[in-house]
Amino acid sequence: MKVKTEEVRNVVALLDDLIVQYKEEHPTTKRDWRTYEQRLAQRLRTAFRELKPLVHEAVSSIRFVSGETRGQKPVLTVEQRTLALLIKHIIGKSNRNMASMFVIFSLLSDIDVSYKTVERFYSDPEVIAVLHNLHILLLKNKRVKEIDGSGDGTGLSLTVKVHYASAAQKLKEKAKTANTQNIKKHKKRLFVYSFKLIDLKSHMYVGYGTSIKSEKEAFLEAIKMIEALGIKLLSLRLDRYYSCQKYVKMLREKFENIEITLIPKTNATIRGSWEWKRMMYDFVTDPIAYLEDYFKRNNSEGGFSEDKKRTGWQVGQKKPERIDTADLLTMLWHNLSWQE
Repeated sequence: MKVKTEEVRNVVALLDDLIVQYKEEHPTTKRDWRTYEQRLAQRLRTAFRELKPLVHEAVSSIRFVSGETRGQKPVLTVEQRTLALLIKHIIGKSNRNMASMFVIFSLLSDIDVSYKTVERFYSDPEVIAVLHNLHILLLKNKRVKEIDGSGDGTGLSLTVKVHYASAAQKLKEKAKTANTQNIKKHKKRLFVYSFKLIDLKSHMYVGYGTSIKSEKEAFLEAIKMIEALGIKLLSLRLDRYYSCQKYVKMLREKFENIEITLIPKTNATIRGSWEWKRMMYDFVTDPIAYLEDYFKRNNSEGGFSEDKKRTGWQVGQKKPERIDTADLLTMLWHNLSWQE
């Protein structure tokens, strides 16, 4: 198994033409939107039907012990708080509007809480514990243990005035035509990075991470989560941002015998680990077959698209720990909709 650095760079130089050839040989099938919408609606109905019993099961397997006796006792049980937060996230209501909706609920249940109470649900340790337990339960029900995965990152807007995709594109275009040092940094944080890793077979998210600093930090948080859950990564596809030796080495150390598929950068070399050499060899000897495997990463982009249609592209929270909880809720609704 021998390949030269020059051969790798030559194929990288032809990558645009190879992608055109790949798309011609693998035409995109037209989606039947009526059938697609029907399936989507059916999956969501299933998610709503199973939501309460799943949350109840997630709560039942946890024993909460509190040594603090001061302060007012919560009006809602941990199960009610968790359900309220999940419902709030899917219907896209603000904290104030959700609190107002509790007034309607109070006609039946005598529950009345303020919008500040709803806001605190995002950082409630008991609620967060139940949400994480719910994630484990959903993966267990789907028998997700060993996966062929795909990972990607996106930006979630913290303000309704700016959309991440359009703003990111403007920054890219500006960077090409001007000195990046002249680009002024926003005083107010506009976006938060989110990274999610999806199982190609079940379409379930197995891990996620958020960061206010970088996509790399969000990626590392997602990997930590997968490690903690004991999920075995058999293979993984990542975008060009992660196409370097250190990420390959790190993933090989954490997940034994993992097969990694990355698109080499223009300055790629053949020097490196055996796994890196294997990738370069496969890329050079049969680039079309390599691209066929790599483009399975489109499942990640499709997942983000589905999520943003379901729960929106904006995060209404401002504190980092509450932003993280909001992204966890998005992941849970994605997995709930793929339970069938």
